[in-house]
Amino acid sequence: MTQSLDLNLLVALDVLLEEQSVQGAARRLHLSDPAMSRTLGRIRTALGDPVLVRAGRHMVPTPRALAVRAEVSAVVERARAVFSSGVDLDLRAARRTFTIVANDLLAALHGAALMERIAGEAPGIRLRFLSETLPDAPLLRQGTADLEVGDIDTTDPEVHVEELFADRMLGVVRAGHPLLTGKITPRRFAEGGRHLIVSRRGRLCGPIDEALADLGLARDTVASVGTYPSSLFVVRDSDLIGLVGRSSRSLAEALGLVVFEIPLPLPTIRVGLAWHPRHDADPVHDWLRRCVREVVRPGEQ
Repeated sequence: MTQSLDLNLLVALDVLLEEQSVQGAARRLHLSDPAMSRTLGRIRTALGDPVLVRAGRHMVPTPRALAVRAEVSAVVERARAVFSSGVDLDLRAARRTFTIVANDLLAALHGAALMERIAGEAPGIRLRFLSETLPDAPLLRQGTADLEVGDIDTTDPEVHVEELFADRMLGVVRAGHPLLTGKITPRRFAEGGRHLIVSRRGRLCGPIDEALADLGLARDTVASVGTYPSSLFVVRDSDLIGLVGRSSRSLAEALGLVVFEIPLPLPTIRVGLAWHPRHDADPVHDWLRRCVREVVRPGEQ
């Protein structure tokens, strides 16, 4: 005989895995902490798994919970879509937390504008930004993230990828840097100082080095850092030659840095938006995608 299951447990499980906290889930579902604890107990019994376990002062999901997270989220979203079909979307009544994977530069440049827009249209929506991870981490497929914004390198074939704009790299140095005293040629760029690059994988070379090598030139790269915002502060306080995307030159200039064209044929950087198709029928997710597009996509450069 098949055991009957309260489908409300799926909603509770979805919120518990999102909050990773009994107290946080209780607030979201308007329950008392003891009631939420009893619900977690019922979920554990139904799944035959602890679901959330204590790790110091926090709770973390078990491997089984991580394995079913995306499926649970998809079922809950499909149910929402069924009951909201034909009904006008009330964004002000929405209570959701969305996780966006993006490099720190996106949050630095667009976080304030995005949060302001969301607060005005859907004040019950919360955003959680996660830094970019190593390539091929299946965060969208697993349900760990709802959106990814940036240089999308996912290999999951089902993931939707939409290009937002094409960017290109510029050089950046502190004001008064010796490199700025004359025309910046490929040789002067390569030999005009020590270089700093940005790589989340810790690489010390890239497309610029390939372009220089084609001209018989090489630069002296002495360090790499994981994010562009941190690199700009290093460049500001040193004689290192750094890099910044054209779309984010305003951040460099706000720090008093000087941005210049790199005299090399460099590939463009495709900045995109990616999400899993399980979110296609979710009207709130669709609204969030529209907000990100309109805030992040630059005007005419």
